[in-house]
Amino acid sequence: MKATPRSTNLQRPIPPEIFERNGCPFDPPAAMKALHDRGPVTRIDLLNGAHAWIVSGYEEVRAVLGDARFSSDRLRYPSTLSMSPEEVADRQAQPGGQCPAAPQERKDGMFIFMDAPQHPRLRRLLSGQFTVKRMKHLEDHVRDVAVQLIDVMRADGTQADLVKAFALPLPSLVICELLGVDYADRTEFHHSTAVALDLSRPSEERRQASGELRQFMAKLVVAKRSHPGDDIISGLIHDHYDPPLTDRQLVDMATTLLSAGHETTANMLGLSAFALLENPDQLACVRDDPAVLDNGVEELLRYLSVFHNGPTRFATEDLTVGDVTIPAGDTVVMAVPVANRDEQRWSEPDRLDLTRPRTSHLAFGHGAHLCLGQQLARVELRTGLAELITRLPGLRLTTPASEIPLREQMVVYGVHSLPVAWD
Repeated sequence: MKATPRSTNLQRPIPPEIFERNGCPFDPPAAMKALHDRGPVTRIDLLNGAHAWIVSGYEEVRAVLGDARFSSDRLRYPSTLSMSPEEVADRQAQPGGQCPAAPQERKDGMFIFMDAPQHPRLRRLLSGQFTVKRMKHLEDHVRDVAVQLIDVMRADGTQADLVKAFALPLPSLVICELLGVDYADRTEFHHSTAVALDLSRPSEERRQASGELRQFMAKLVVAKRSHPGDDIISGLIHDHYDPPLTDRQLVDMATTLLSAGHETTANMLGLSAFALLENPDQLACVRDDPAVLDNGVEELLRYLSVFHNGPTRFATEDLTVGDVTIPAGDTVVMAVPVANRDEQRWSEPDRLDLTRPRTSHLAFGHGAHLCLGQQLARVELRTGLAELITRLPGLRLTTPASEIPLREQMVVYGVHSLPVAWD
């Protein structure tokens, strides 16, 4: 019998070349694009001996994300992406190949990994906090935070790492205030989040980091029970829900909001700045008229698609997408970076054009799990980029673009650092 690698040595079963960006750092990986050239729904073999489906067409991704028969429940429908070679072999040995994976810890408030009726109930408790109207009211505050960060950068000289000095602090400060988290603790939650989302690390390290982040938020929940404030977490604790949220649900929801509330936007800010600096004509558009970002942010979201590793769904029955039938129990991975460059939907999809007419894209997902914080992210991106570009004349890279370290092995794509200078 052919030996298979132990699970401790297999961090991610998707072939790594699918996420490698050997060309333009803003374009989808060549291997991912090659799969799309074969068809919008493609079967791939995984390194653990299983298989999965890559969906890369715009309409096909929308179809999957909009169909409740494709489940988000990772416990009820175990993903082949999280199985060891041994678990895959056990599954394949069973009639129908439906043997469940090893038991996983139930996270009662992780609504992003739930289906109805649990998902809509928990989501409704938060949706009122992130409406367009509320986020519009927050815009002046986001601008103040951005200006303060830029003032610190200018006081320190004419060079900085834009990720460390601006892209990461801006959404972190905002989400901390919304949740009632002490920003002084940012080093702790930044580190835990970074490790948990690093797909190059052993799974045990990532689980430990996730546990540390949950412990951090558990302490906050305890504190908010006795000393509530004017923040989202206090509201979840002290509002009279029927049934009331358990501590476990509160911790899971708070952890999700904190990590998603800073990590995704921080990387989108950093990568957007990088893309604009590498496209001088588009940078000039923003300098001449920052209002171009009102729609231009949508183009950046489409063009860059930082969530490059999913989302993932599971077929609850035999389902047809396009002209391909996906068998019940199979894992389906959305290739959003490619779907957002689908030539069937956009003309010249590989060109960044901030004046492109606004159209719907998939950067925030689609369907029941459409990103809850999308309006906040838009405000932070639009305001942050406008202030950055107008207040730092002559903004430019100090390192060749080819040497900028990319986050290819992270759940959220972006840049690890972005050295810049200004006049």
